[in-house]
Amino acid sequence: MIRLFCAALLAAALPLQAASNYPNKPIRMLLPFAPGGVVDTSTRILTNKIAETRGWQFVVDNRPGANGFLAVGTAARATPDGYTLLSAHTGEFSVNPVLFKQVPYDLDRDFTPIIMVSNAPMLVVVNAASPLNSIKDLIAAMKAKPGAVTFGSPGSGSVNHMAQEWLVAAAGAKALHVPYKGGAPAVAAVAGSEVVFTAAGLPGVLPHLQAKRVKVLGVTTAKRSPQVPDFPSAQEAGLTGVDASIWVGLFAPKGTPKEVVSRLYNVANEVLQMPDVRQRYAAVGGAETTSLGTEAFTKKIREELERYRKVAAQVGIQPQ
Repeated sequence: MIRLFCAALLAAALPLQAASNYPNKPIRMLLPFAPGGVVDTSTRILTNKIAETRGWQFVVDNRPGANGFLAVGTAARATPDGYTLLSAHTGEFSVNPVLFKQVPYDLDRDFTPIIMVSNAPMLVVVNAASPLNSIKDLIAAMKAKPGAVTFGSPGSGSVNHMAQEWLVAAAGAKALHVPYKGGAPAVAAVAGSEVVFTAAGLPGVLPHLQAKRVKVLGVTTAKRSPQVPDFPSAQEAGLTGVDASIWVGLFAPKGTPKEVVSRLYNVANEVLQMPDVRQRYAAVGGAETTSLGTEAFTKKIREELERYRKVAAQVGIQPQ
């Protein structure tokens, strides 16, 4: 009986001991995108600062392609010990399950969301010489010639594509989608008058905005962004309910000890509230850092998933 009691005490103490010693080796951070994009940049700001302040070591493992399935699927199958994590964005968890019948991972089955790291609006842009000067003007143009107004995206099924479908559907209008191979080509297409508008993150828009090749009509979120407060929100344009953003978050494989998840959250949240870190996120991506933990972050992901399901059904997008 005494042996059983001691064994039970030891078993209960092991997770706490693991958390107190965590990490004692490099942490592998899987990313479903190539270096230089919003997820990569957001992740490296965070990991570099944690390394600087805590001495933790990270190995960023970029595995782009296959709609994120490769990186996310690898993370889902990883040993749940806190030494393999995933950094992903809106598309992997709030869009992919809408667009694909067979997704090789499941949020509830395979992951524990740790923290939503950052959140950024998309900017609705048109050519600088366009007669359109607001989202209301854009809505009027789409309604005047249903299906004639074109919009570009980084590709079919991207979060940018779905955000614009949401905007068009909420306006009760029709527009023609033109997919490109990435966000930068889509913004360049607007600058070159190949398409009428696109919605993109600040990093992709900024060079063209500074060169006065495009102008911003507004943002795709319900409220104005503190990072780009001069640009009106979708709600101000009368698009009630539209609230599309690009968030980046950290995830652990399901089964990772709660104490390790808690330690990861606390350290990440501490870093994300540092003024210099907040300024860096704002400067490179027009993003806000957040402190949403497991429950609140999971709730947000699920709510967005249902919103995009409704958008897909409304515009006739069928899962492939």
